[in-house]
Amino acid sequence: MTTLENADIHRVTIDNREFVLVGTAHISQESVDTVNVVIREENPDTVCVELDEQRHRALSNPRHWESLNLIQVLKQGQAPFLLANLALASFQKRMGLQTGVKPGAELAAAAATAQELGKDLKLVDREIRTTLLRAWRKAGLWKKMTLLSTLLASMFDSQELNEEELTKLRQTDTLTAMLDEMADVLPTVKTILVDERDTFMAHSIFKSPGEKVVAIVGAAHMPGILKKLGQDFSTEEIDELSVIPAKTSFSKVVPWLIPAIVIALFVAGFMTGNTEQLADAAIAWVLANGVLSALGALIALGHPLTILAAFIAAPITSLNPTIGAGFVTGLVQAFIAPPQVKDMEHVAEDISAISGWWKNRLTRVLLVFLFSSLGSAIGTMVAFGWLKDLF
Repeated sequence: MTTLENADIHRVTIDNREFVLVGTAHISQESVDTVNVVIREENPDTVCVELDEQRHRALSNPRHWESLNLIQVLKQGQAPFLLANLALASFQKRMGLQTGVKPGAELAAAAATAQELGKDLKLVDREIRTTLLRAWRKAGLWKKMTLLSTLLASMFDSQELNEEELTKLRQTDTLTAMLDEMADVLPTVKTILVDERDTFMAHSIFKSPGEKVVAIVGAAHMPGILKKLGQDFSTEEIDELSVIPAKTSFSKVVPWLIPAIVIALFVAGFMTGNTEQLADAAIAWVLANGVLSALGALIALGHPLTILAAFIAAPITSLNPTIGAGFVTGLVQAFIAPPQVKDMEHVAEDISAISGWWKNRLTRVLLVFLFSSLGSAIGTMVAFGWLKDLF
């Protein structure tokens, strides 16, 4: 194997096949221009792009939000995944506004140029849903909370970047820039979000057809891909990277544990015949869950009926792990104040500002889901503490 480097372009020859790897920044106009020039001048058989099907559809069709069925998203339990996607998109969107380039513009340009020239286009990245779920399932409770807090912070961070930071961002990709901040705390998550994808993409690029292959990838992935390109990975190794780990026995039991203990406390109180104590316990449970979940819906600027639904649903759903308060409040909000066409059209722009999350009806439904769920979870813990003191 021989390698010839020229700026962000790396040439690798393996078994008489030439691979031209272009490292890009996802918010750089220079990368957009470089991608177009390289594909046209190299005239490859295949163009590989660091995208999966979902991200490619989103980049190639800016109006893809208009076809989103929010009710189905909530019913299928996909709201947390959609929120995570929007959080990452929000972070990249704000960085893109400060550099003047739409995030992923160079990837979209690579795909469009390949199709224009009639080249074989290969989307070589792993599905983003698989990546996020692997990261979530393999993280412990504390790391889950850290990951969640990082995503939440990225949703509402309005920090302005100085010129030095902007220059650094132009030389890497914004997602990795965010991940670097939590590398020390979440090495497992960073391994899944970056290192595993390096392996997956290196294998996909190597298996792409043709004697000459051009691959467009984020600059942060370049070292890993160059190291792994051409390695003899077994089918089992690659297949394992797309497997979503099953929930652990502990994670399956925990959601049922607190409701079981709470019900046991109520049963114990009933057996003792202390009706006043039972009444106090019931009031404590309803108030802690209902008030804090309703407060969450209020913070999300939910409709008054949504806030009422949060207060009524949370004490009940807290005893049934198969359905959450956020599911109920999200559905109520979506029915009462459904997203309009303009909300679907402008969601990508709205999430670039903190106020936009509340202004846009689509994202407001998701905020209602998020904050009422958090309120209910906190309320359950508060009520559990009160019940222990009562009995």
